[in-house]
Amino acid sequence: MTAGNRTHSLLLAGFCAFLFLYGLGQFGLIGADEPRYAQVAREMLERRDWVTPTLDGQPWLEKPPLYYWQAMAFYALLGVHDWSARLPSVLDATLMVLAIYFFLRRFRPGFEIDGALIAASCAGVIGYARAASTDMPLAAAFSIGMIAWWAWRESGKRVYLAAFYVGMAQGTLAKGPVAPLLAGVIIVLYAAAARELRLVVRTLWAPGIFIFCVGAFPWYVAVQMQNPEFFREFILEHNLGRFSTNLYHHTEPFWYYLPVTALGLAPWTVFVGAAFVRSGQLWWEERRSSKVKTSEPGADSGYSLSWFACCWLIVPLVFFSISQSKLPGYVLPALPAGAILLAEYLRQNLMSSESARVSKWLIVPHALLAASPIVPALLIVYLMTQRRLPGGQPMLVALAVAFVMCAGIALTLAGKLGLRMLRFVTLIPVVLTVAAVLKFGSNAMDQTLSARPLAEEISAMETHVLPLAIYHVPRELEYGLTFYRNRLTLNYDWGSVPAEEHLLVAPENSQPAIIRLVAGRRVSFLGHYAPQHVDYFWVAAAGSESKP
Repeated sequence: MTAGNRTHSLLLAGFCAFLFLYGLGQFGLIGADEPRYAQVAREMLERRDWVTPTLDGQPWLEKPPLYYWQAMAFYALLGVHDWSARLPSVLDATLMVLAIYFFLRRFRPGFEIDGALIAASCAGVIGYARAASTDMPLAAAFSIGMIAWWAWRESGKRVYLAAFYVGMAQGTLAKGPVAPLLAGVIIVLYAAAARELRLVVRTLWAPGIFIFCVGAFPWYVAVQMQNPEFFREFILEHNLGRFSTNLYHHTEPFWYYLPVTALGLAPWTVFVGAAFVRSGQLWWEERRSSKVKTSEPGADSGYSLSWFACCWLIVPLVFFSISQSKLPGYVLPALPAGAILLAEYLRQNLMSSESARVSKWLIVPHALLAASPIVPALLIVYLMTQRRLPGGQPMLVALAVAFVMCAGIALTLAGKLGLRMLRFVTLIPVVLTVAAVLKFGSNAMDQTLSARPLAEEISAMETHVLPLAIYHVPRELEYGLTFYRNRLTLNYDWGSVPAEEHLLVAPENSQPAIIRLVAGRRVSFLGHYAPQHVDYFWVAAAGSESKP
């Protein structure tokens, strides 16, 4: 291994470990999806069932099994923890970054570390690499597959085309048929834009299709045989239904993914945008020149990879913008394309010109975007606990730090080294922002967003484990309590009022309403959990007035 490769290995290992892994368990599972998916994997492991996902003992057929299988493996190896539930995403994000690195080292040598670190440091990648969800497994499998397709397109080696089909099979096991669908649209769009329509036919390689079917279909056949309702629930409701209707109340405006993608690519958004515009200009110039294209291996205008990355970036954004159901994680598979596009932009500019000067129109907005996240990161406690940014000294200190960082980035990029320093000066605020969030915000996020502290508080006062019910609390708390107690959480709102004695979590000051709901049964106030504005109670068994 050369000195340069050793340096790259240390950089990748250090950044992936810090950005994705460090402090993974400092705050508990948040939202509804994290604890729900983590609990599904736990129940599958306990039942030794690798086919049917279950939640509370009932089939949970919303998502395919790739995340669950990965989490089950980590559970078996390391035990069931919230941090081990997040390790599949850590692993998948790291594999995606490594795939970008080795791809660029093979096909665009000299800029492999730039592309890999740009991908690793995108805000969307960092966020979902730390989440127990199906989004990062899909993004990683899809991205590795698309990288492999381009490697085949450029080299002609069928092993890369086989890897493309493996990636699409894994993507189908991660989140369903959306992976091959998006890939097909991207390939057709690129082939049309580059006048290489024969690529579409050449991609439909019989052995590759066989690899895809063998990799993806056995689980789908097995789960359908065990659960006849699978096709209706998964395909019709959770794929077609989500896309064509607002079935699950995730409606957003059509332009929703423009700001989401911009935030997901931060702090690189400005330069990715510049690279996108420049690639569009070059594509238009070549199109007007009527140059003849060929789809033979190795044929390349010099900008084809940029055009491919643009297609890869556009298609998920447009596709999910059309969808009636919108969630931020849907656009995650597009973000690696931005990293590759920017790496190509740097290569084209630094290799075609002796000057590394950066346009002044890019310096200031990039410096502002790169430095500004440090403000909410330093003040995250106020955001979590008071839902606002403070004034006075805390704000002045945070703004002063951001100003110094912004000025440093701008002055560095305005110097002679310019673009050559882009990676270095941009990664500094990324590292500081992540460090500030983990240092100052972990406890506040744990207290206000996770069910872990409440579950621990309830367990500490129990003399023996009782059933737990909820009333008028968010589903995030319901699924979180289910995971941390590893017991079914009953829901008064659905008529599930246990006849036996039980504990109840409800909004603060709701005891009168609870007494009416369980008329004739004793209700004792046990405690108040202020960070999430809930109380918890002991409710006597039906027909009993005494507390044990």
